[in-house]
Amino acid sequence: MSKRKLQEINAGSMADIAFLLLIFFLVTTTMDVDTGLMRGLPPIPDKDQPENQDQIKERNVFVVKINKFDQLLVENKPMDIHQLREKAKEFIANPEDLDNLPAKDYKDLPFFGRVYVPKNPIISLQNDRGTSYGTYLMVQNEILAAKNELRNELSLQKFGNKYDDLEEDQQKAVKKYYTAVLSEAEPKNIGGGK
Repeated sequence: MSKRKLQEINAGSMADIAFLLLIFFLVTTTMDVDTGLMRGLPPIPDKDQPENQDQIKERNVFVVKINKFDQLLVENKPMDIHQLREKAKEFIANPEDLDNLPAKDYKDLPFFGRVYVPKNPIISLQNDRGTSYGTYLMVQNEILAAKNELRNELSLQKFGNKYDDLEEDQQKAVKKYYTAVLSEAEPKNIGGGK
């Protein structure tokens, strides 16, 4: 009985094929790196620009704090996150011109003429180092949604379209109508402990 000789498989080009497949998958695969918040930093001030000496009035600042247990303290009162949007809208717009909300002043705006609007409302967001990222994002989204809802309502009322569907000059006018600024402080130990 004679032994049959097994044929050898030529594996010399297998490494080349594996390398080509690797290159193919690297080139054709898309990597989703757009995570986090889409925010732009404020522009760098000119060297010749004088420092702003304006004092910010306490009534113009809406303080939102998140402790390490993900609990909200809004204007020194506990609040559920689902109430935050309406409170922020009330603060930004100050529809009844209340003394504890941002001061209002007359401003001449394109498309609107002379209007009585809140002057420099600031929403101050402070969080604890132990705050979860998810809660921080939810709070920030509620604040931004409040401003966006006000702009949409005004756009629909004045122009009959949502804010995103307006012309660029109309959007600029609506932005100047509701100018609330979100100020984010460096995380601290708000909730106590380490």
